[in-house]
Amino acid sequence: MFKFPEASGMRSAPLFYLCYLLCVALGLACVLCVFLWNSRWRGGLAWDLTAQQFNWHPVLMVTGLVVMYGYGAVLYRVPLTWGQNKLPWKLLHAAMMLLSLILAVVGLCAVFDVHNAHGTANLYSLHSWIGICTVALFAMQWLLGFAGFLLPCSPVALRKLLKPVHVWLGSSILMLSVAACISGINEKLFFVLKADVNGSQPYSSLPAEAVLANSLGALIVAFGLVVLMILSNGKWQRADPGPEDLTYTSLLQEENDES
Repeated sequence: MFKFPEASGMRSAPLFYLCYLLCVALGLACVLCVFLWNSRWRGGLAWDLTAQQFNWHPVLMVTGLVVMYGYGAVLYRVPLTWGQNKLPWKLLHAAMMLLSLILAVVGLCAVFDVHNAHGTANLYSLHSWIGICTVALFAMQWLLGFAGFLLPCSPVALRKLLKPVHVWLGSSILMLSVAACISGINEKLFFVLKADVNGSQPYSSLPAEAVLANSLGALIVAFGLVVLMILSNGKWQRADPGPEDLTYTSLLQEENDES
């Protein structure tokens, strides 16, 4: 069975939980801000091929592609999980990432539906290029992770080969998600905050909507940095299994392999 981490690792647990609480708080703040922005200033949410359907796009992308993704990424770093059977945490990690991917795909459907209904071009901006590439990489990452780390027939050699790629690509997708979201926020503000358009103030005058949206962007960046800090701290990583644990028998028996 997997043994509990050494004392040196546990001494850093209080600092981890401070960072983890900060991560959770920043994520919740991101979700609250994006909902407030789109309900208070952008007319609310609907699914009727109007601007209100478009509003689902930022809400779902921030909630799924950034916040839920970040929460799923740091799941293995929680010290209380280190001495336990890893399989349930693997399944929870996979489920959180799948939910994140589903939210992102629905967010893309929302914007494509509205654009197509109104004859607006798709995938012409840098924001859209980054966003679509991020979701495509995420889908590939999830499928490879499922095949390599959860399928009973997956060989140990494949898991060992995929592990560093999975870890590196996971952090890269988070950075791309942050870049896509903050570029999208900025793009949206330039589109809607123009002088004498629907009585709005120009972006350059920094109206209340711009302050909130800019703050949302800053929160997203802060959230991404905290998640990356947690992921990069070697003291907060679950220890690698010993050689005796590397024999793969079946999905239900696998407890200790690292992914």
